[in-house]
Amino acid sequence: MATNLRLSDDQTEALKQRAEQEGTSMHAILLRAVDDYLARTAHQAMVKKTAMEQAAKWSELMERLK
Repeated sequence: MATNLRLSDDQTEALKQRAEQEGTSMHAILLRAVDDYLARTAHQAMVKKTAMEQAAKWSELMERLK
């Protein structure tokens, strides 16, 4: 799938410099950034879901311990 990404001039220049420093392409850096974001937010969603399930499971006991 193709998509357009509009970066500011400063972002483009910083990305270009980083790609040169790493000996890779700007495209590869952007793909890695997307992968990192997706992994991080998937983990956060899993933690939140588990916390909500456990809070519901133990809510009666927690109320009695107050």
